[in-house]
Amino acid sequence: MIYLDAAATTPVRREVLEAMWPLLTTDYGNPSSSHTVGESAARALDYARRLVARELNCKPNDVVFTSGGTEADNLAIKGISLARPKAKHIVASAIEHPAVLETLDYLQRFHGFRITLLPVTAEGLVEEGTLRASLTEETTLCTIMYANNEVGTVQSIPALASICREQGVSFHTDAVQAAGWLSLNTAELGVDALSISGHKLGAPKGCGVLFVRSRLPLEPLVHGGGQERGKRSGTENVAGAVAMATALQLAQQERTENTAGSVARRDHLISAVLNGVESALLTGHREQRLPNVASFCFPGANGEAILLELERAGVVSSSGSACAAGASEPSAVLLALGLEPDVAQTALRLSWTAATSDAEIALAARAVVSSVKSIQGLGSRT
Repeated sequence: MIYLDAAATTPVRREVLEAMWPLLTTDYGNPSSSHTVGESAARALDYARRLVARELNCKPNDVVFTSGGTEADNLAIKGISLARPKAKHIVASAIEHPAVLETLDYLQRFHGFRITLLPVTAEGLVEEGTLRASLTEETTLCTIMYANNEVGTVQSIPALASICREQGVSFHTDAVQAAGWLSLNTAELGVDALSISGHKLGAPKGCGVLFVRSRLPLEPLVHGGGQERGKRSGTENVAGAVAMATALQLAQQERTENTAGSVARRDHLISAVLNGVESALLTGHREQRLPNVASFCFPGANGEAILLELERAGVVSSSGSACAAGASEPSAVLLALGLEPDVAQTALRLSWTAATSDAEIALAARAVVSSVKSIQGLGSRT
């Protein structure tokens, strides 16, 4: 089997499992407890926080451990917005993850916020002029994802964040897909908040991080014992925090080397598919995209049939976001890129880890071409 759905999730790394194990077996204490077992757990949690802060180039107090990217997005958007209830305008791109879009919908319906969704280019980019024109005196927050989870397009976050900073608008970015492949230096990015998720990096599902500047007012989602300096109550998942920190450190250490090889594999796969299937459409930006994501549409073919044919050929892939799997409606991201609904429903996303080999990508490329041609051939005979 060739696994090409890493944008949905990745296997847990051995180094991460080894780092977690003591926190699950011997140093299993509650970090809020004052006895020695609890103090040992508290030291491990502090170590994880400092490690994440180092990788993000921020202060340890800026790091909040969460249950994953969805909670981190919710905490950032609701927390920042509800802490400033008099300014009720939020700006986002039209191609955000559902964790962001559904949060914005909640704030609009129950708290009276006005939401502006910015259009994107046919390649999925937010234009600087469009963002600048959308900001008003009432804008409290702008949230634009770093790299799109369906088509892989990478936004110019430093430039977009700079526009917001000039206007005194807080800026959050969902960096869940970017983590491990792009720089997460928060000082260079110029962001006020940034969300990442462990299971995209080789940590278990159920752990994540929100970077949020400690000077920024933040209304918590969860109230209780005041853990995470009052920003996220509940007994901390110490093993998950250590797993998150370890996976992040490894990914960032290996990022430069991994990226170079992955870009070559990506470009080979894209060229092979576009040359092999005359009707194939690349979705997202050709160069300004994640190193490990290639996404296409195949007009006239059945998207689900392509996925099934690929799996029979030993290639596991997806049509887009795992969070929208099973939905009958075409992808909102692809519609925002200007694709027709019937074309959007033929989407194929191929995504891989750094461990994926050149040979596997070459085999997958041939399988895609063969599968699509087979499906198109069946259609032409009906």
